[in-house]
Amino acid sequence: MAIVNVTDASFDREIEKGTVLVDFWATWCPPCKLIAPILDELDQEMPDLKIVKVDVDDNPETASRFGVMSIPTLIVFKNGEAVDKVVGFRPKEALKGLLSKQM
Repeated sequence: MAIVNVTDASFDREIEKGTVLVDFWATWCPPCKLIAPILDELDQEMPDLKIVKVDVDDNPETASRFGVMSIPTLIVFKNGEAVDKVVGFRPKEALKGLLSKQM
């Protein structure tokens, strides 16, 4: 499944079913650039996981709604409900561990 960029308008629709990892990021954020290839790998390795990205500069309403103060912030949603959250860069194995608890 390809990683999808979502907006304030499409966010709720994108997270309502299944397990979804949301990456809150911005183009100017160096740690966000470091985590992007890890998310691409997870997208390939975990077919039951949906990954979406929210650019906080373009979609401040959604970022504010979930209390995103620092980026990258990764929030795991299960059927529309936030169930886990990490702030800052994490290595791939740490993210896999976090996600495997929710799958």
